[in-house]
Amino acid sequence: MSLTPTMSVRELVVNWHVTEVCNYGCRYCYAKWDDGGSTQELIHDGAAIKALVEEVGRFFKPGNSGNPLWAGMHWTSLRLNLAGGEPLLYAEKALDVIRHARRLGLETSIISNGSRLTPALMQVLAPHLAILGLSLDSSEAKTNLDIGRVDRQLRTLSRPDWVDMIALGRQINPLLRLKINTVVNALNWQEDMSNLIGTLAPEKWKILRMLPKITDDLALSDAQFDTFVRRHAHLDHCVRVEDNADMTESYLMIDPYGRFFQNIPGEKGYRYSDSILDVGAARAFSQINVSATKFCSRYTGELADLKV
Repeated sequence: MSLTPTMSVRELVVNWHVTEVCNYGCRYCYAKWDDGGSTQELIHDGAAIKALVEEVGRFFKPGNSGNPLWAGMHWTSLRLNLAGGEPLLYAEKALDVIRHARRLGLETSIISNGSRLTPALMQVLAPHLAILGLSLDSSEAKTNLDIGRVDRQLRTLSRPDWVDMIALGRQINPLLRLKINTVVNALNWQEDMSNLIGTLAPEKWKILRMLPKITDDLALSDAQFDTFVRRHAHLDHCVRVEDNADMTESYLMIDPYGRFFQNIPGEKGYRYSDSILDVGAARAFSQINVSATKFCSRYTGELADLKV
């Protein structure tokens, strides 16, 4: 029997940031990647979409002992999460990714600012999703404007928009889980979002500290972040808190050009692997660092067991 503890999670999540493009202009945005000389994002190439999803599916398939993560953690399912930028700016292409992943047996989810979700799109999207993730940093119009969470016409979503959108998704897919992502920054740390979160009733509310990977704009102090977290501590049934250190080497991430990338501890910018489609997932993954322990710590409430 191995003496090395093996942690188990229900699912392994791979985040593919399919585009850098966004219709919002959040001042703290970290979705800025060095293109490495690539001519276009993979989302615009149907064959590349399928090839990447298939390669990721093979490499991260549960039970693949050739995956170095398997020695330290086990998972029973694989979920591909689409993020951006704003992935629904390319809604049909995002749907192609999701449908192909589902055909291969992967779970799927998406993180969106919600601005491009329509009833028609929700009808075709929601049945395929395990989780709908929505980015929401404030319920105040002025705060959203100051952050840059508005489009070029200075439009943002209102509370009724969010409530109606979420209700429709849950009606279409009763198994759909809702996750809200909130980036705490210098402009919203004093806000009380308890009422809004109570109304939306997400299964998970992820409270993230502004991560200064590209810019220090809207950075906040430890005390300010802790104040926001304490203000919402009574929502502990759904709250997950991630400070900057928690976000380093704890995510499996692919950039719009098909490379694994990772935060560099204490530095701005990212470390990149070679292209997954050029060298294969195994070789590309060997070029970055991911901590199984830190990955599992983000799912503390979902750990299945700890085997020795």
